[in-house]
Amino acid sequence: MAQPADLELVWRQQSRKVLATLIRLLRDFDLAEEALHDAFLAAAQKWPVEGMPENPGAWLVSAGRFRALDRLRRRKRFDAAQVDLLAMEAEDLVADDADLPDDRLRLMFTCCHPVLLPEAQVALTLREVCGLTTEEIARAFLVRTPTLAQRIVRAKLRIKEAGLPYEIPSSAELPARLDSVLRVIYLVFNQGYSAYSGETIMRADLSSEAIRLGRMVAQLLPDGEVLGLLGLMLLNEARRASRQTADGDVVLLADQDRTLWDRDMIAEGRGLVERAFASRQVGPYALQGAIAAVHTAAPTAAETDWTEIVGLYGVLQRAAPSPIVQLNRAIAISMVRGPDVALPMVQALLDTGELADYHLAHVAEAVLLHQLGHRDAAVAAYGRALQICRQEPERRLLLKRLAELNAEAAGDR
Repeated sequence: MAQPADLELVWRQQSRKVLATLIRLLRDFDLAEEALHDAFLAAAQKWPVEGMPENPGAWLVSAGRFRALDRLRRRKRFDAAQVDLLAMEAEDLVADDADLPDDRLRLMFTCCHPVLLPEAQVALTLREVCGLTTEEIARAFLVRTPTLAQRIVRAKLRIKEAGLPYEIPSSAELPARLDSVLRVIYLVFNQGYSAYSGETIMRADLSSEAIRLGRMVAQLLPDGEVLGLLGLMLLNEARRASRQTADGDVVLLADQDRTLWDRDMIAEGRGLVERAFASRQVGPYALQGAIAAVHTAAPTAAETDWTEIVGLYGVLQRAAPSPIVQLNRAIAISMVRGPDVALPMVQALLDTGELADYHLAHVAEAVLLHQLGHRDAAVAAYGRALQICRQEPERRLLLKRLAELNAEAAGDR
């Protein structure tokens, strides 16, 4: 008999697949989301008694669809598309589980349709295809949660009004849709690689999903930036086993056990980045992949080619200017030219206010201040980072740093 833990596992593994298929079948985001929850409620009632079906994903799609049709029957009026749905034969069920992942790719391209504003494309895909919360997406965009929520509502309405098809675009249309799709995959991976909040720094489900989507897009269009992004994700994912202790505490890059790095994944990632550069279609993802490749090439942290990394960040800043790229370049410069050169750069970025809610910018300032002997100012900077950090392992690391600085101060008295 199915146990609650079994249902929870199916939710983690199948819910986004099932939702994508229900959206395609029902042509309505909100109705599909209601159907998804109705289906899991039915499963919670039936599976402990009847046992888990052989194909839980297809069972959930079928249950969700029928419950959606019941909802429609109870309404006084519905549009022609919904009438067509009601006319379906009861036995005309969705195909087996193997077909469901394709629906996620179809849905992703629908959410990234050019009739939607770019910021709405990405936000909607992160919410509907990947299951990130509105708050998590707002964090990724560095915008307020209510603003992000409105983007998603308006994007759903636009898709419905325009009658956008749920399909993978033709090869001729694909390049115009690629930028938003790659941006979505990148943001999903980042959320899995460094979770916004919670008890763990990583969400393997999200980073694995991003890599899976990246591989699918690379098969459709092996563009230089597609290869670069896939290489970047693999190079970072290769370090997963070394990034936290058995107790879940953060292990910084300089302290990681490099024997735990997945060398096969690194080799694949480096190969993809090299192919991206050979294609002469080098953009921000390929450049970030090259930076990751420099890190993974170093046998030890001390042997990292920081001069090469500074140069790559300079090219990246010209290709895709952003305050976070400037921050990372400043950190790399500190490794080459010292903290006294890098600190004014970090503080100038903070003074603009663009990174005020980005705790790692305050951490960078704290580290540089401490290296220069400005202990009290470093304590204050760590305190600012602690106020806005919502990830528990990182909070523990910040508290540890503050305790070390306070102990250091006490020892000097």
